[in-house]
Amino acid sequence: MARIDRNMGSTALKAALVAVLVPAMLGGCTSIKDRRGYIADPVLTGAVTPGLDNRESVQGTLGQPSFASQFGDPVWYYVSSTTEQRIFGQPEIEDHKVLKIAFDSAGNVASVTNATIDDVRDINPDGDKTPTLGRHRGFLQDLFGNIGAVGAGGMGGAAGGSNGS
Repeated sequence: MARIDRNMGSTALKAALVAVLVPAMLGGCTSIKDRRGYIADPVLTGAVTPGLDNRESVQGTLGQPSFASQFGDPVWYYVSSTTEQRIFGQPEIEDHKVLKIAFDSAGNVASVTNATIDDVRDINPDGDKTPTLGRHRGFLQDLFGNIGAVGAGGMGGAAGGSNGS
């Protein structure tokens, strides 16, 4: 009879342990959402009208842009991005929006354009090294290549230079 009670006690202990550990492990599987950039209000962004608004009214309605163009016609960009990261994983972009407001030379709104994650292009660089012109030297050549070059003739050092006399 004692043997049955001991088995029932270990079964209850195992059940309690599972009841505590399973929710803890599932809690570790949740993802972390991160929102960055401009938090767009559809009512405010929809209120910007080409031909009616200017830089001052856009800044009063939407605030400072995320960044502005440096060359050519003035363009303001309002960028927002939402990422999701699972435990031990890389962050993945869940949502990405760019509001582009172009101004004419007088400072009036010329166009308003919305871009989403579908408009983003994936660029894969070719290789992980930048090609350069010149000699291709190995590690040992880089390490020992300058031995004997210090103080060589014509370098202005004591071995090859004049002392002014």
